[in-house]
Amino acid sequence: MSEHVFEFTVGSFDSDVLQSDLPVLVDFWAEWCGPCKSIAPVIEEIAVEYKGKVRVGKVDVDQNNQIAMQFGVRSIPTLLILKEGKVVKQLVGAVPKNNITELLDQVI
Repeated sequence: MSEHVFEFTVGSFDSDVLQSDLPVLVDFWAEWCGPCKSIAPVIEEIAVEYKGKVRVGKVDVDQNNQIAMQFGVRSIPTLLILKEGKVVKQLVGAVPKNNITELLDQVI
């Protein structure tokens, strides 16, 4: 990860995501996933641009499959936007940056 993008794990998910005061963009990904790697720079840009307004992080589905199962993630990359612990928006696939920012702007 980077200094702007958090790594969400089974141990940290409740406190970092579900109890967050800010909306949270969660990127479900895996090391072997090509489309996941292609949107990683976009996720990084969004984390920088929305710093202080949105918490941005990733869940490695291979290491934290319980979280993926909890949210019904069947294909990756899947992006979930959570607010007050509830999923309010979802995107599946390597979508353009403006698709993500449009949804974020609706929830902040």
